[in-house]
Amino acid sequence: MLEKGMMTTKAITVIDYIVQRIADEGVEHCFGVPGDYAFPVGDAVDRNPNIKWIGCSNELNASYAADGYARTRGAAMLSTTYAVGELSAINGVMGAKAERSLVFHVVGMPSYQNQRLRKTMHHTLGDGIFDKFIDISAQAACSHAVINPDNCMIEMERVIAEARRNSQPAYIVVPSDYAQAPVTPTEVRPLTLKSNEASLKKAVAAIAERIKNAKSIVALPAFTLSRVGLRKEAREAIEALGCPFATTSMEKSIIDESHPQFVGMYSGALSTKETREIVEGAELVIDIGGVSFNDETTMGFSTRLDPARFISIGLNDVRVGEQIFGNVRLADTLAALAKLKSVAPRYKRKPEDNPSINGKPSDKITMDALYPRYAKFIRSGDNVVLESGSSSFGVPPLTLPDDVQVHIQMLWGSIGWATGATFGIALADPKRKTILITGEGSHQLTANEIGNMGRYSANPIILCLNNDGYMVERALEPNPDWSYNDLAKWRYADVPHALGCTDWFTARVETLGELDAALKAARESKSGAYIEVIGGRMDMPKGLAFAHTRLKELYGEAI
Repeated sequence: MLEKGMMTTKAITVIDYIVQRIADEGVEHCFGVPGDYAFPVGDAVDRNPNIKWIGCSNELNASYAADGYARTRGAAMLSTTYAVGELSAINGVMGAKAERSLVFHVVGMPSYQNQRLRKTMHHTLGDGIFDKFIDISAQAACSHAVINPDNCMIEMERVIAEARRNSQPAYIVVPSDYAQAPVTPTEVRPLTLKSNEASLKKAVAAIAERIKNAKSIVALPAFTLSRVGLRKEAREAIEALGCPFATTSMEKSIIDESHPQFVGMYSGALSTKETREIVEGAELVIDIGGVSFNDETTMGFSTRLDPARFISIGLNDVRVGEQIFGNVRLADTLAALAKLKSVAPRYKRKPEDNPSINGKPSDKITMDALYPRYAKFIRSGDNVVLESGSSSFGVPPLTLPDDVQVHIQMLWGSIGWATGATFGIALADPKRKTILITGEGSHQLTANEIGNMGRYSANPIILCLNNDGYMVERALEPNPDWSYNDLAKWRYADVPHALGCTDWFTARVETLGELDAALKAARESKSGAYIEVIGGRMDMPKGLAFAHTRLKELYGEAI
């Protein structure tokens, strides 16, 4: 194999070089679905001792799994075949782009020979044109390359560096005959991303000036910090400033919620009075990483934030008022921020307790009783994956233990994402127990991936809320009873065993007593666990009920 960053005289194939170079980035698993144009990719993964093939039920699931893996490991690999495979995966890859997950999407395409001859091949439109899908898939990436033996080594360094710079997907497509050809030896070295020193110095001086003159400061650490591995550095900067910090639902638990400077979750009108006053009343708001103030994190745009009060520290630039300082890396800015002092009073707060566990064992399950139980069930060291639905409104307001990693797709919001992402997260971080909290509507889209969770011993705990239809859709429209919000009535607790997970613990629970017993058994299970939780048809978490009152703000006035 090629030594990373060095010129080679050995006869290594193009695809072997690509796979090893991705493995060099810390990727140990490749998610995908085989296809004939992509056979060279699968072959190269299989013979490479540093990366393992993980077969998925379909390409969309594979892209979700790769997204989850990248959130945990910092990068992931996805393999699909030309056209039919890559287009099936594109929704998941586009979600990774929106939410800053670095997925290396490697696509095998028809041979260069057949392209030049304009042959009518399967997986094409039959017109002899082979590059039109490249234009589509490239839109889901921040960088892309069509690889041949001569450009392979140079192009791989370019797309990797750009993907790292933006923490977004890279699309790498290679014709099947070129994939198996020897790579042309070229002297290359991995590009090191550094700040422009002059620009960094000016940015830090501008930030320091604003901090010096601010009598009150609040920090908003962004979800991107977890993607690029800078949680610790952000916490140290916030501690140095002594200011309070808040998070939106996208940053749930990005810094431990027991931290004395944590002021709570900021969600516009649904924030606590103290949280809202601190965030919206601060003279200076430091956005660390690029917070997404979207319709869901702001609870229907119910925030009151003055952009003039913001300092925005992005992955690659800093904005202070109308000044933009480019080519400034987030890690360098955080290191400088940790050396600054603020005249504003240091903040210290004791976190509020969660609502008490209520209800008798014989009571039916309500959302008011369910989510506090989930918060108590979650332990330090868990991975928690929340589906884009009622769970993404029910869990975030509750305080979770320290060292819990929460994964949520609040911006892209593709239902079904969480089941696939759970698979990738569990494989990426096997020392932690991964817990999926989902509704049955989203779950139906991707539940077939449970079979591969058992196949590869991912062993998550899945908590599936069955409330007779698409709860989040019922909540987000005036009339909840349209027939299109109904679902096929699956026997969810039977699904794992039907898909081959015969040693999993499974249960269907309707009362609080049954739920408590099942949660205890799920935690004790040596393999995976699956609990079907029966809830009320229109019983929803407080945040989702509030969203129902903000439909005009969410969608605009009817024409």
